[in-house]
Amino acid sequence: MPHKLTDVKIHTITKPPSGPLEELRGDLCVVGAGIAGVSAALTAAGLGRRVILVDALPMLGGQCANSLIGLFCGVYGNGPEYRQLTHGLFDRMFPDLEKTGDLSYNHRHTITVNYDEHAVGRWMEREIVQSGVVPVTGASILSVDNDAGHLRSVTFATRYGLLKVEADSFIDASGDAALTWEAGLECRVPERTIWGSQQVRVEGLVPSAAPDPQDLAQSVYDHADEYGLIRRDGLAFFFPGRDTAVLNMTHIESPLEAVGAAEAQLRGKDQADRVIQFLRDHHPAAFGQASVRFYGLPGRRQTRWIAGEHQLTEHEVRSGFRFEDAIARTSWPIELHDQPEGYVWEQFDGDHVHYVPLGSITPRGAVNLLAAGRCVDGDAAALSSIRVMGPCAAMGEAAAHALDLADGGPVAEIDRAQLRERLRANIGPDEAGDGAVPAGVPASDRHEEKDEEKEPLHAAH
Repeated sequence: MPHKLTDVKIHTITKPPSGPLEELRGDLCVVGAGIAGVSAALTAAGLGRRVILVDALPMLGGQCANSLIGLFCGVYGNGPEYRQLTHGLFDRMFPDLEKTGDLSYNHRHTITVNYDEHAVGRWMEREIVQSGVVPVTGASILSVDNDAGHLRSVTFATRYGLLKVEADSFIDASGDAALTWEAGLECRVPERTIWGSQQVRVEGLVPSAAPDPQDLAQSVYDHADEYGLIRRDGLAFFFPGRDTAVLNMTHIESPLEAVGAAEAQLRGKDQADRVIQFLRDHHPAAFGQASVRFYGLPGRRQTRWIAGEHQLTEHEVRSGFRFEDAIARTSWPIELHDQPEGYVWEQFDGDHVHYVPLGSITPRGAVNLLAAGRCVDGDAAALSSIRVMGPCAAMGEAAAHALDLADGGPVAEIDRAQLRERLRANIGPDEAGDGAVPAGVPASDRHEEKDEEKEPLHAAH
């Protein structure tokens, strides 16, 4: 008689006509688990709130962990002082990753922070679990119950069926303003493509033979046509002590429709392959034996964002305008990728800091919804300077505190002084005579310099 391997019985089933609906209830639902969403979720959980964190990807970490960005930007101010401008989760993350050799610091015009993507992703996952946040991955928004600007619930489609999340408050950290859009609230899109990047991590390198960054960019410019490269500049971020680097040398479209997004991803990988062949051919000392370790998910910069109570302007960024309702700050350059061949890059001086106001993370017409990350409101140039990970994390933290103060009610009615005190580490001390004005005053009513007094933006190559 043959040996019986298992006593597991098999049942035959069919889907019920209505389909099962899984339901969750929380104080706060955060849509998007990148650096902004994770920062928001951890902050709210630390305040004792029941948090549900939902992402369309099958893993946490968003672009931070899965698009191979490789650098934390905008956390620190410019040299020579290099002040830390954003604290919060970075104060825990950076020391932890330093101990394991998964993080290092670069001192240039500012401090950028190299990191290992897998280590950062695992750090986020462990923090989420330890904090008690309820994670949901692989879930896309299907519908939103919007009661005159007061969001009641969001229904998500997952591979396991439908999931309905009810909450007192919501944060849109989706990057593409997906929650705001599906709620039927106003959003903004640029008149032309803001290009993303297909990042790729390569290995088998000789870092000691790495070309000077400016020489590398010039070399790409000289040979772009020969290799069919769209972007005519770019950088290779070598990880100290390892034979790997992240290549940021491509430009890809970031469409907001399914077929176009899939096709753009494939074209991006093809671009990355051609970049690697170029590097092998023209910089063999460093890249002669380069091979792909892995491709990142498509990196998106600016696609669709909320129409906020206040749209941050280029002038407010350049002038370092200090808002009465400031909730985040950075000194990152204006970095606008609105041309396929190159990008705008305008650095600021050592003392410069610019701010994000609460109005710019508040969707117009929303009651209990805030945004955080790269989908907050700004004109194209302003948004390009605040969409990096330092201020995005600060915006997530601020959104969590503001909604905690609102306690399910309208954000517009919270005590702004209390919010400022909670966010002091990320916005700095109040400054007498700093030009702050009450939130909600339109930019057109403020004193601004004449157009001819502004320095022109300059494009790379």
